[in-house]
Amino acid sequence: MLEEEMIAIKKLDDHYCFACGTANPIGLNLDFYRSGDRVCTEVTLKKVHAGWDNIVHGGIISTVLDEIMSWAIMYRKKVFLVTRNMSIKYVRPVLVGTPLTARGWLVDDSEPPKIRARAEIRDEQKRLLVRSKGEFVELPEEQLALIPQQVRGDMAALFENFQ
Repeated sequence: MLEEEMIAIKKLDDHYCFACGTANPIGLNLDFYRSGDRVCTEVTLKKVHAGWDNIVHGGIISTVLDEIMSWAIMYRKKVFLVTRNMSIKYVRPVLVGTPLTARGWLVDDSEPPKIRARAEIRDEQKRLLVRSKGEFVELPEEQLALIPQQVRGDMAALFENFQ
């Protein structure tokens, strides 16, 4: 099986998002790349992300899944969105210190403003650890005012660079 090319996806600098922000001192600072029709990130979570002893907290895992699905949609659709709901199936424990790959992909955008996506997290042996599905909503024009103008401009410029 041929490996897909990994194409880096630019993200905003100086942003405080817990998952992808570069300015958040306690954030995950996730980086993204495209591989085929999927958006991916690689992360190794630390002891500070634990729930029980050496097992990563489920809330941290759900954050990674939510973020990778959001980026998959933003990359494909170039829209501002919010999460409406998501479901998660924890298949195996996610251990602290384990290199992980999270992949997200758009599933259905045929019922605007709803957009559906899926995601999964696998370990280095490609074993499925967690999977999820989510429903997202594109922000209508009147709600974009909730996002600071500078961020809207930065994100619009970022969207233009998505291939």
